[in-house]
Amino acid sequence: MAVTDALLDSPGTTVATLTCCCAVVVFVVTLLKDTAGLWRTVRRNRTMAADFPAPPGGHWLLGHLVMLGPEGGELMLKGVGWAEDYKYAHLIHAGPFLTHCAVYHPDYVKAVMARSDKKDEFAYGFLRPWLGDGLLTTAGPKWFRNRRLLTPGFHFEILKPYVRLFSESTNVMLTNWEDLTAGSSVDVFHHMGLMTLDSMLKCALSQHTDCQTRKTNDYIAAVYGLADLTMKRGRTISHRIDLIYAMSSDGKKYRKACKLVHEYAERIIAERKEALMQRDGEERANRKKYLDFLDILLEAKDEDGNGLTDTEIRDEVDTFMFEGHDTTASGLSWTLYCLARHPGHQEKCRKEAQEVLQGRTEVTWDLLPSLKYITMCVKEAMRMFPPVPMIFRQLESRLTFPDGRTLPKGAVVIISTYTLHHNSHVWENHTEYDPLRFSPEISKNRHPYAFIPFAAGPRNCIGQHFAMNELKTAVALILQRFSLTPDDTLPEPIPVPKLILRARKPGLFLKIKPVTA
Repeated sequence: MAVTDALLDSPGTTVATLTCCCAVVVFVVTLLKDTAGLWRTVRRNRTMAADFPAPPGGHWLLGHLVMLGPEGGELMLKGVGWAEDYKYAHLIHAGPFLTHCAVYHPDYVKAVMARSDKKDEFAYGFLRPWLGDGLLTTAGPKWFRNRRLLTPGFHFEILKPYVRLFSESTNVMLTNWEDLTAGSSVDVFHHMGLMTLDSMLKCALSQHTDCQTRKTNDYIAAVYGLADLTMKRGRTISHRIDLIYAMSSDGKKYRKACKLVHEYAERIIAERKEALMQRDGEERANRKKYLDFLDILLEAKDEDGNGLTDTEIRDEVDTFMFEGHDTTASGLSWTLYCLARHPGHQEKCRKEAQEVLQGRTEVTWDLLPSLKYITMCVKEAMRMFPPVPMIFRQLESRLTFPDGRTLPKGAVVIISTYTLHHNSHVWENHTEYDPLRFSPEISKNRHPYAFIPFAAGPRNCIGQHFAMNELKTAVALILQRFSLTPDDTLPEPIPVPKLILRARKPGLFLKIKPVTA
């Protein structure tokens, strides 16, 4: 008895006992919290199932995830068929407890996108270690403030000088093509990705890296790697658990790439801030012929005179570098594919480019409005192959659709852009490539939420004019110098969602030939 009393009176034993009790309490509280959250999820799923059907064929445990296929493309393509049956929306079971509602009719898309609901944390949370709290991932008052601060950076006076940089980067790529044998097959996504990243580095950071001519570039390799690793993690159920992913080889690669990308952005930001501090007001006003994106971020001030923190600036730079180059590369790659498959439309675009440019190798701001047919072809390609095939939102309040059906607070909604753009109830002959759909006389009668390659509503893409200007510039310069034909020795490219819309392996290859040859 004396020994027992001594142990109880021991400070070490008391600490150990308290620690054990605290651990038990934390475990119980966590368990109760998770159980309550699971019960809310089950109730929410039942509420959704009362109004919305779920397509057949799902697995009892994995739900519709069994239909993803090796790269996720099968489930996306199946959605087009399901839209024939359900027209507006249906449920998707992503496992035993995760149920989402996919919407793909303009009336339903408008009901969701007219609101400012946050992005779904489960879908976009994997991007947060990389992109932080940039415009893509953040929500609420912070998103509203930062969106307002960044909007002046996309005024047309800021965008004007960028067109020259788009031309410069495109011409570097075309010079590389001239060294290839006529009829060579090129990996379009690879070339477009490097070219648009080259443009982004110049426009966003005034960095001339020669990334299209150098064999290796650690920053570029890291950006590519992060995109692929993020998509791979989303398809691997065990890697959705942070602890397991952190210990995996992919998790280690992800952290290493994040560190490299963040250090690169932080170094550029620090150098620019130092340069700004060393100049007086007059020199700052004349330091460049144009302001890049980093200038806008560094000089942005809210109504209280507060600017963005270094971390916020880095997050926006990383977000803009990813969204601004990868989505444009996707749109450009699929546009060239469509024109290669439709030589009549390609030739019309070429003639327009030749008439507008008159042999010049630089597109200027004032010439962009004259590229009317090229614009229609770009838009039709983005209808058939939208760069961002899916957008995820989590409802912050109950949502009622025009037909009276409702979704509860907390429900995750998938705006299926790919299915919307192929919805036969909205688009006649949706499998046909027809640029005339976007002629002014036809476009004016279309539902404003039927075509949303850059999203819509308050959370639309802030850089959509930037992207369209680059797309038109690149297409005009490419077609003025090269003709494109499909590489029929390879399988027909199949679109797959990898953050942006890519092509299933082996990829998207086209044969190129100088126009003068």
